[in-house]
Amino acid sequence: MFLGGGYYYYIPVLLQALCAIHCLRAGTQSKWLWMIIFLPVVGSCIYIYSEILSARKFKSIKIDGAAIINPAIKVKRLEDNLKFADTFANKTKLADAYLESGQTGKAIHLYNSCLKGAFEDNEQVISQLIVAYHRQGNYAEVIAMAGKIRRSQKFNRSKAHLLYALALEETNQTTLAETEFKAMKGRYSNFEQRYEYGQFLQRAGRTDDAFNIYTELLDEEAHLSKAERTTGRIWFNKAKQEMKRIEAGA
Repeated sequence: MFLGGGYYYYIPVLLQALCAIHCLRAGTQSKWLWMIIFLPVVGSCIYIYSEILSARKFKSIKIDGAAIINPAIKVKRLEDNLKFADTFANKTKLADAYLESGQTGKAIHLYNSCLKGAFEDNEQVISQLIVAYHRQGNYAEVIAMAGKIRRSQKFNRSKAHLLYALALEETNQTTLAETEFKAMKGRYSNFEQRYEYGQFLQRAGRTDDAFNIYTELLDEEAHLSKAERTTGRIWFNKAKQEMKRIEAGA
């Protein structure tokens, strides 16, 4: 009755009226109003897509295209922000940008300048310092910084914890390093840490133990959600490659 009767006529009229009202309120009538009037359905559909849906889409996505093409632009912008306002937030943002762009020395200097007063024990800054010091090969500082946040609940699953374990290995503290690797060996999680534990065992000549670590890791893959499999894919693939090398006696 509704589709076959006269009521169906009012749908495009209502659509046209709504678009016209939106157009007038948005101040775009000179561009769209005649199209909405003379092409009620088509014009209204084009208007909705162009002026309503697309506008919402692009408002919700903020991409700094210039910074992506040239990261130096982002760094310069953050340097200017820090000159204007010497705040903890501006310092850490610039330090992060330095670290991302390979300016590790500058990042370390700025991170250390943040560890004062109320922010002396800031866990995020210390974690970033661990990443920066490890990148420099300064394992003594990695270990020293890790000592400040080791008791934190967040530390156990963090990148900083993994780098701490690797730093212990690099300084020939292999027993302590393995203790830390074992502490990160949770089921259905910590895929990178467990893969790196396998690598640690291989470096120690314990290929059978490493093979078991990789096997456990891959056995869990089928029981994970799609998102979890996507997150861990790189480590699952690496584990498969290592298992093939071990089986081939490489």
